[in-house]
Amino acid sequence: MNKINELFANRGNKKLLSLYFCAGCPTLDSTADTILTMQRRGISMIEVGIPFSDPLADGPVIQGAAATALKNGMSLAKLFQQLKDIKDKVSIPLVLMGYLNPIMHYGIEHFCQSCVECGVSGAIIPDLPFADYQTVVKPVADRYDLRIIMLITPETSEERIRFIDDNTDGFIYMVSSAAITGVQKSFDEAKQEYFQRINAMNLRNPRMIGFGISNRQTLQAAQQNAAGAIIGSKFVTLLNESSNADEALDKLFEALEK
Repeated sequence: MNKINELFANRGNKKLLSLYFCAGCPTLDSTADTILTMQRRGISMIEVGIPFSDPLADGPVIQGAAATALKNGMSLAKLFQQLKDIKDKVSIPLVLMGYLNPIMHYGIEHFCQSCVECGVSGAIIPDLPFADYQTVVKPVADRYDLRIIMLITPETSEERIRFIDDNTDGFIYMVSSAAITGVQKSFDEAKQEYFQRINAMNLRNPRMIGFGISNRQTLQAAQQNAAGAIIGSKFVTLLNESSNADEALDKLFEALEK
């Protein structure tokens, strides 16, 4: 069974926590240590960012991390080699998150094959058109048992959400707002109504809520309305400040208690 499906099937009442970081940041060779440290500290699933020069959906923190990673010499080929080196040590799901351009340049078939060889269970491609997903990417990904995770936002229509739910597997990435990534102190009434509206749809796929989660209020709101939460910008900031995954996690867990 794909590790993503296994995670959600076996979670029981546990609320999951997934963290994002950008491969190659803060240093070129820190990726493997960051992953293994997060696994050891109890993180449920890890999103590994593929650095790209024009990350349209990302805020300044993740844009900065991508710029640092590219300056450090990180590439998709180097990332796959680093992941392959630790494949046998990683038991939790790894999901690559990146834009379509570098993946297309690498080659869809080659990308899916490399993911499987390196222990990657899924991919999130924010700028992948759904029609291209269905006709070009999904048939290849299915052959490799790779989950392509789609995003929904408060602006996504109910019809499209149900269409995504019917045509994907793994989980749905529920973006908390239509804005770019970044830290938020709280989720306002409109976001709470959005969470409740999606809850009422009784979707087949589990959902993870991301974008803006940085403290106890936002974490609890996400976990109360989905299978779990995804944290990106807050962890990336802390990792950049300390250059040590253990220290960054200590500070993150402390912030999530406030």
